Amino acid sequence: MRPVPSWAVDERAERPGSDGEHLVQERMGTTDRADRFYRDQVLDHLNARMREFVGRQEMFFLATADGNGECDSTFRAGPPGFVRVLDERTLIYPEYRGNGVLASLGNLSENPRLGILFVDFLRDRIGLHVNGRAWVVPDEEMRVRHPELPVDPIPGRRAQLWVAVEVEEAYIHCAKHIPHLQKVPRQERGDRAWGTDDVKRKGGDFFGAAAEAA
Repeated sequence: MRPVPSWAVDERAERPGSDGEHLVQERMGTTDRADRFYRDQVLDHLNARMREFVGRQEMFFLATADGNGECDSTFRAGPPGFVRVLDERTLIYPEYRGNGVLASLGNLSENPRLGILFVDFLRDRIGLHVNGRAWVVPDEEMRVRHPELPVDPIPGRRAQLWVAVEVEEAYIHCAKHIPHLQKVPRQERGDRAWGTDDVKRKGGDFFGAAAEAA
């Protein structure tokens, strides 16, 4: 039987993170460092600076898992403000038309837990983790609740559904390994093909998977 960590009896309910990460911290001798991070950096809500940060992001990385723990990670993007903070404990983001697989939504239908990582590569060179519980809301229902939501002029960038997230943890992702990038001028990069079914504009068979399957 594995030994019970020294903090487990009295502090398990108070420390953020999983039992597994706590056990590894004890094995690696990082419990004190982790406790400082938990104490100083991990919030159960989005503070004012976090809300401002989220409100100007154009992308994030999304992690979900199904009911069996099988994981999926993906990428979401939109115009600045496409992720909207409703209050300090709630944010919403739109689900646009995609490839029809709907892996993330499928996972959330079995397991509502998700992890979001925002990374600002351009200005602040910093990241923000948001972990929480999600539920899916039809676009028409969300607009009844929040009539101030804009209608995007680009058809492929109009929400089909919204994912609402109840924030349970919010904490920094440090800057030390985040590269500092810059945008390519629009005339050089071309327009993004929002919502297209054109195979070539979506990237074609870049990795040769279709050719291999054939």
